[in-house]
Amino acid sequence: MKKLLIVAAMAALAYGGVRVLRGHHTDEAATEATVTDGDQLALDRLWVDHMPRNDKDTIQVFAAITEEPLGIFQATSVWKGAFEMFVYEAHGEEIRMVFPQTNDHAKVKAKARTCNDKRDMDYCLELDGSSRGVKRYYSRKGWEIDGHMQDRIETLLRSLPAQD
Repeated sequence: MKKLLIVAAMAALAYGGVRVLRGHHTDEAATEATVTDGDQLALDRLWVDHMPRNDKDTIQVFAAITEEPLGIFQATSVWKGAFEMFVYEAHGEEIRMVFPQTNDHAKVKAKARTCNDKRDMDYCLELDGSSRGVKRYYSRKGWEIDGHMQDRIETLLRSLPAQD
């Protein structure tokens, strides 16, 4: 069952990444994240290092979901991509990551805040201590990974063949 959750989460994150790459903009009236708690702002949200300039421009993506504490570092364009997933424990601003493929461990300090450093972006995330991804990411209002994403994951899980 855990493998199915990972596949479903990966599909959901990929879906969110494709929406970003295709320039899909969510409604500005969408539910806003609580910005008073920076360490919570870092989680359950899609983060990118920049908006793609064209379909071949590679962007860096970061996301960590709390429902099943796992996350992803991804480098992707519309046509090509690579990713590495991790499981984690969050302790305030510290995210303790384990990368199951290599059994590497990382203690990453995550600082999320509201910002206007980049046009059309609402939030900034700085990751210190990771050997993956980039140090600074950006996000927008409406890029939350929320209950609607959970509904899509559950729908995907129901459509997959049963595993013994």
